[in-house]
Amino acid sequence: MKGPVLILGAASDIARATARAFAAQGCAIQLAARDPDRLADDKADLETRFGVAVTLHRVDALDVESHEAFVDSLPDLPMVAVCAVGLMGDQAQTAADVTRATLILRSNFEGPASLLGVLANKMEARGSGTLVGISSVAGERGRASNYVYGSAKAGFTAYLSGLRNRLAKKGVHVVTVLPGFVDTKMTAGMGLKGPLLAQPEEVGRAIVAAVEKTRDVIHVRRVWWLVMAIIKAIPEGSFKKTSI
Repeated sequence: MKGPVLILGAASDIARATARAFAAQGCAIQLAARDPDRLADDKADLETRFGVAVTLHRVDALDVESHEAFVDSLPDLPMVAVCAVGLMGDQAQTAADVTRATLILRSNFEGPASLLGVLANKMEARGSGTLVGISSVAGERGRASNYVYGSAKAGFTAYLSGLRNRLAKKGVHVVTVLPGFVDTKMTAGMGLKGPLLAQPEEVGRAIVAAVEKTRDVIHVRRVWWLVMAIIKAIPEGSFKKTSI
């Protein structure tokens, strides 16, 4: 694998694990987050452990007007860009507060789509590159327990699918990642365990493999494909009676 790898939303647990997985392959790493000062220790760790060049960059996913300038400011246009930007939030809070709901929608759809859209145009002009969007199985059917977050992820998944179709003959590949539950700060306190719960390092390795094998859509754990197939098959009349 050649060229630098850009990690967007680099302060998350999944992003950190993904950066380590690519650094282990000898890739230079560009870490981008709203507060890049928080990433100083990550930079030092990657450089020391893997001997790769690491740069830090400031990006605000919600400031869509700044995205073009952000990409232009990078020392090199990445060969791979991984978007780990996202915010789950609390469904009860987002249902009651439209401002909070808008933040969830923008954080999981508008911001990530804008960033990858700018990168897509640059990579298309170059004729090469890979874009990776971390979406969610929550977007595969609207559920009462997380429909605001899920609807944003559904939009992002559709966006990635369309982007992949558009760029298929342009030398640019697009990967959609559906991790399922991952053992991170975002899921702490949910009491999750067992075969449905992946580790961040597992997600990072799966992303590297998907890029290398030019996969289109991946479930980090295959069991989630079966789980969501069952959920999607429930008739709407019956589904309305559930609280999942």
